[in-house]
Amino acid sequence: MKKIDPSDIKNIIEYEKVRIPFRSKIIGMKNTRRLKVGELITFTFENRHTVVFQIEEMMRVERIVDDAKIMNEIETYNELIPRDDELSATLFVEVDEQAKVKPVLDSLVGLNKDSVFLDVAGKSIPAVFEEGHATDDRISAVQYVRFKLSREDAETFNDPTNPARIVIRHKNYNATSDITSETRKALIGDLAQHSVNVWN
Repeated sequence: MKKIDPSDIKNIIEYEKVRIPFRSKIIGMKNTRRLKVGELITFTFENRHTVVFQIEEMMRVERIVDDAKIMNEIETYNELIPRDDELSATLFVEVDEQAKVKPVLDSLVGLNKDSVFLDVAGKSIPAVFEEGHATDDRISAVQYVRFKLSREDAETFNDPTNPARIVIRHKNYNATSDITSETRKALIGDLAQHSVNVWN
């Protein structure tokens, strides 16, 4: 999937003019791409549209107008863009009560490639976690993961008759969730893309 470059990003003034309908579209897209796995963990699968939204929202909130700072945001968020034959997702640990956040996160230390998988027709594909969001004794509530598929894996995933699910096997958290047909359709579309244009 094509990376984002500065020409894809609106400045703050132009973004404000289209933000409400654009935000509505992205919320709908994110809902389609969201998969809850167990009680506490949610995956949101990313594409160029969702990443452009995050960049433009960040620029709006932080009032970023400097070209170098905008480029830094683009380079940072480009890491969420899935490459060919790859799915990319933001993993959220969702805890409503503030007092429970630290105990829950402490219990999930070790959540990594050995415990999070995309299962396609019985084949387990380990998640690749972005570095910098966990140590040996703590983890962040937000993680960025990739599932790197072989061409054969992608072809199997693209056939909706083959089962596909996210599996978590952690000593303190075991959960499985089938990828819904709606989400699967969106991800099949992602795998088919080598370059797309951002909405005008």
